[in-house]
Amino acid sequence: MKIIVVGGGPAGMVAAISAAENKNEVILLEKMNMCGKKLLITGKGRCNITSGLQMEEFINQIPGNGKFLYSAFNKFTNQDIIKLLKEHKVEVKEERGHRIFPVSDKSSSVLNALLEELKKQKVQIRTNCKVEEVLVQNNVAYGVKCVNEHGEKEKLYSDKVILATGGKSYPNTGSTGDGYLMAKMLGHTITQIKPSLVPLETSDIMLCKKMQGLSLKNVSIKLVNKENNKIIYEDFGEMIFTHFGVSGPIILSASAHLIRQKDIERLLNSNKIILKIDLKPALSEEKLEDRIQRDFLKFQNKQFKNSLAELLPQKMIPVIIELSKINPNKKVNEITKKEREILVGLLKSFEITVKGFRPIEEAIITAGGVTTKEINPTTMESKLVGGLYFAGEIIDVDAYTGGFNLQIAYSTGYVAGGNNG
Repeated sequence: MKIIVVGGGPAGMVAAISAAENKNEVILLEKMNMCGKKLLITGKGRCNITSGLQMEEFINQIPGNGKFLYSAFNKFTNQDIIKLLKEHKVEVKEERGHRIFPVSDKSSSVLNALLEELKKQKVQIRTNCKVEEVLVQNNVAYGVKCVNEHGEKEKLYSDKVILATGGKSYPNTGSTGDGYLMAKMLGHTITQIKPSLVPLETSDIMLCKKMQGLSLKNVSIKLVNKENNKIIYEDFGEMIFTHFGVSGPIILSASAHLIRQKDIERLLNSNKIILKIDLKPALSEEKLEDRIQRDFLKFQNKQFKNSLAELLPQKMIPVIIELSKINPNKKVNEITKKEREILVGLLKSFEITVKGFRPIEEAIITAGGVTTKEINPTTMESKLVGGLYFAGEIIDVDAYTGGFNLQIAYSTGYVAGGNNG
C-alpha cells in the first residue's frame, strides 16, 4: 500500500513510522526545509516528551475532547514513545509535575531519534513540498496536489492520505492552518480555532511591567468570574510576569480553561475575570500574620520599605508597598494591626484583572480543528472521505502543559499510520 503523510511534525513522523512498520511504501511531505521545527522549540528547547502519569490519568488533563483519545492512548502509550527513543540511545528523566524530558535537555535529541527511525523504516522524506489539496474521487482519497521543492505543481498518488499539518500556533515553524482549509474543502467541519496554552494580557499593565521577568515558584492561583464569584480554574506551580501581563506553566493551563468559558469575550471586556495569586500558599492567614510579626520584630527600627526582603522577591516589594498604601518610610514598629491585615490580604490574594489572550501565533497549541464527530476514534479515519486520516493538532483535541499534547500527537499519529482500512 502507498501512503502519503502530510506534515513532518511529531504526529506526522510517528504516523509515517507506524505506516512503514506495516510494510507500506510511505512518503512524508513537509513544506518547511526540515521536519520537526516546532518540536525543537517545545519545552523551551528541552522537549517535554510526555508525562509520567498513568495513561488512564491523561484524559483528565485534556479539557478539549479528551474522551475521543481513549483508544489511541491505549494503542500507543507514554511508555511506547520512551521505548522508541531509547532504541536510539535517548535516555529520559522525570521532573516536577511528572514531566518527562531527555537526559540531554535538548529537543534535538528527540528529533534526531525520530529522523533515524524514519530512515530505518525507509520512509521517503520530501521537504520544501507544500500540499495544497487532497485528491478525492468517488468519496475516496487517492493522493495529493502539491508544489514541490522545485516550485513545480505535482500530483502524487496513494491508497491513503494522512493529514498531520498541525494547528495555527507558531506559524514560522510551518503551522499556518493549511490542513483546516484542505479538510474544509472535503466537507469537514472545523470548530472555532482559538489559542490555547497562551499567555494572558492584563488590565493592570503598569503593575506587571514593574515586575517584568519576575518568576514566582510554588504559588497557587485562582481564576475567578467576578460576575457569579465562581472559580474557573485553580492550580499550583510556577508563573512569570511579562510586559503585557502573565505567563508560565500554571497560567498557560489556566488559559485552556478560560478560552472555554461561555461568553468569555464579554466577561473579559467588562473586567469580570480576576486572577488571584496566593504568594504564600503554605501559610494560613494566621501563620502568615505570625511570620510578618517575627520579621517586623527583627527589623523593628527599620523603615517599612526595608523590612520585606525576607518575605518577598525584590522586584515585588515596591508593588506590594504601593498597593498596601502603607507609608514606605514608616518605622516598622509603628505599623498598625489594620495595616498588617492589609499586607496579609495582599500576600494571600494578590489580584490582577485579566483582559484577554495573547495572539494565536504565540499560543503553544491551538484549540479547535476538525471536529471529532467526523473522525473514527479507533482508526483516525475520516467518516466522510474514505482513505483520509487525521493526526495531531489538526484534530479538535488539546491538553494542558506537561507533555500531554505531544502524547496526543504520537498516539493519534501511530493509530492513523497503523490502520490500513
